[in-house]
Amino acid sequence: MRQVINILGITFIAFVFAASVANAQCDAEAHANACISKLQDGFTFLKTFKVDGQGGAKAKVEYSYVFSKDTQYFLNICNSGADTDGIVVTMYDSKRQMVSTNFNKGKFYPGLVYPCNATGIYYITFTFQDSQNHCGGSVLGFKR
Repeated sequence: MRQVINILGITFIAFVFAASVANAQCDAEAHANACISKLQDGFTFLKTFKVDGQGGAKAKVEYSYVFSKDTQYFLNICNSGADTDGIVVTMYDSKRQMVSTNFNKGKFYPGLVYPCNATGIYYITFTFQDSQNHCGGSVLGFKR
C-alpha cells in the first residue's frame, strides 16, 4: 500500500511540474502572427520573426535578411506584456554596423522604420533588457 501511495505521489508531482513547464513556454509564433495586423499603413508584409529568449536563458535571438536599396523597412514587436516588455530590436548592416534600434535614450519604441540605402544582408537582433517574459514576435514589412 505504501508503494502505491509513493507512486501516486510521484506521479502527481511529475504532472504538476509538467503542467507548470507547459504554461511557462513561449508562444513566439502566436505573437509574431499577431504582429501582422499591426503592420504600419502602406507597408507590405514580408516575414515574421519568433523571439523566444527561453525564459531568460538566451540573451540574443538573431536573424538575417536581404534588404534592397531605396526601400523602406518597418519592423515591429508584439508580446503579451505591456509595450515591448524590454525586447530591444537592433538592426545591423552587412559590416555589422548598427543602423537602427527601437531603444533610444532610455525609451522603448514598438517598432522602427529603416530607409535602406545599400542592398545587402542585414542582421536583426532581439535582446532583452529587464524583460519579464523574454518572449515575443516581430513582423517585417517594406514599401518603395
